[in-house]
Amino acid sequence: MRQIILDTETTGLDPSQGHRLIEIGCLELVNRRLTRRSFHHYLNPDREIEAGAMAVHGITNEFVADKPRFNEVVTDFLKFVEGAELVIHNAAFDIGFINHELAMLGLPPVTGICTVLDTLAMARAKHPGQKNNLDALARRYGADNRDRTYHGALLDAEILADVYLGMTGGQVGLSLGHDDDAGGEQGGSADAIRRLPADRPRLPVHAAGADELAAHEQRLLILDKAAGGRCLFRDA
Repeated sequence: MRQIILDTETTGLDPSQGHRLIEIGCLELVNRRLTRRSFHHYLNPDREIEAGAMAVHGITNEFVADKPRFNEVVTDFLKFVEGAELVIHNAAFDIGFINHELAMLGLPPVTGICTVLDTLAMARAKHPGQKNNLDALARRYGADNRDRTYHGALLDAEILADVYLGMTGGQVGLSLGHDDDAGGEQGGSADAIRRLPADRPRLPVHAAGADELAAHEQRLLILDKAAGGRCLFRDA
């Protein structure tokens, strides 16, 4: 399973009002493991960045003045994401901007070559009535141990990777540049995570002994009695 954790930064909030992409950050997950493959570019939007947007991401007009334009990186971008599932927080925002940039070049929407998973919708279903922005989720899943004076597309993609893995019940703390240990969801355990090499030998399987099977059966009898003869484990 190949997934691309994606985030963008923009000149403003609405592409229909002429706002443009100024940063794209992508990280590759294969079978729920970061591969260290990434796609990252700052972009010259050929327009001014709004002050409100600049206050969020800290990217200035002067900084992007000498950066490539979207049309210069679009081929590499599409090649990187093709066939993958895009994992995006508040996907409608980022996909809206990406499709707007593609349409300006006469190209079809990115959703023609990718599927999209919106982690904001997933978080709202999992945590109804709670704050579900990326900052709140990062605190909830122990992925808030990075300097976020400003938002940045690649940094936010890295945080979102940790949040997504935690929110879907998998490992967290799989940061791009280092092997951090991270805790689980707030209120749960904080067991350290140690990544094993891909070429590790197969772990031995030890079957339960007679005493262990007898103890297990005794426990099931107790559960079955407490459940009025409806213990589902006895039918498993």
